[in-house]
Amino acid sequence: MMKKRKHPIQIVFNTIPIDHAATRAAVEERLEEVRQYRQIGFIRQEAVITASYEPKFHGPTNAISKPTETIAIRNVDKEAELRGKSELLDKAMSKLSSPQREVIERSFLDNEGEYDFISCGEMGISDRTYRRIKASAIQILAAAMRLEVVVLDEEMESCEHSVG
Repeated sequence: MMKKRKHPIQIVFNTIPIDHAATRAAVEERLEEVRQYRQIGFIRQEAVITASYEPKFHGPTNAISKPTETIAIRNVDKEAELRGKSELLDKAMSKLSSPQREVIERSFLDNEGEYDFISCGEMGISDRTYRRIKASAIQILAAAMRLEVVVLDEEMESCEHSVG
């Protein structure tokens, strides 16, 4: 019986101590963020200017407040960030096998939000196989999108504190 060859990304996961639960949470959070962006789009923040009739008693700070400019910059930057995350996810999804891609799309990116056991039945695979495919796909996406959470040893932390 031939042993299955590991994906290069899986080799990296076996050599670096990865916090799998935190990594999975980071990938799921990113997938949810991209799903919302793709379905709704970017909701721009608007400036609300309301006159205040109460006097403000404070000394001269010489600070200039530009709320409209700040909001405009935030809107442009946040939309570009979300577009970049969506494009990065597309590139990462292209690295997955077709069953992995289908599992991720059904679990996280579709609008329907159906349960995993329903997807298992529709795909014609067992629940265990579905969960195994999903876990391996999440590992590959984490590596491709640089969302891995590395576990730091106590020795490494003490060295960092003594140096810094």
